[in-house]
Amino acid sequence: MFNSLRGTITEKLADSVYLLSGGIEWEIAVPAIDIGRLPTRGEEARIFTWLYHKEDQMKLYGFAGEDRRDTFLELLKVEGIGPKGAQKILGSIAQEELERALETEDLARLEAVPGLGKKTAQKMILALRGKLASRKDAPETPYADLVEALAGMGYDKRAAVEALSRAESELPPGISETEKEKLLFKQAIVFLS
Repeated sequence: MFNSLRGTITEKLADSVYLLSGGIEWEIAVPAIDIGRLPTRGEEARIFTWLYHKEDQMKLYGFAGEDRRDTFLELLKVEGIGPKGAQKILGSIAQEELERALETEDLARLEAVPGLGKKTAQKMILALRGKLASRKDAPETPYADLVEALAGMGYDKRAAVEALSRAESELPPGISETEKEKLLFKQAIVFLS
């Protein structure tokens, strides 16, 4: 599917952007905060995209950065939040502020987002706490693939890095790289459980 589109911004509206790329003008639904981060009309931009497709409609959603799109996709996993709701949430709260509210379980801040009630905010905290840590804040590790696999299973990335470091210190000497990764993964799951 599409990862991103690069082209010239022909129009910026309150909740969408028109992008001319390869002779085609795309209408892309973009959260308000991301619209502000994109270049001005007439300039070239790269917009990270996600295509929503149902029997009766198709809609292209876009974001100023890959991290914003990843957050949008995580929001879609929360029961009661659809693409329009996720776009509205991302248009009303900055990435760092959303991450902080989820990590500190700041229910009041989440409820202040227009259209987000108490129950949905609670579901967001339960589903996303620890999952939206910015990539710049993620600890460095030689086992990034294993960290991503553990995060995909629902574990916090920072906790996964710590578990892998602990597992690495307990590895027997002289094992192959393939066997090392298997053992690290299994042991990290044990430590995280």
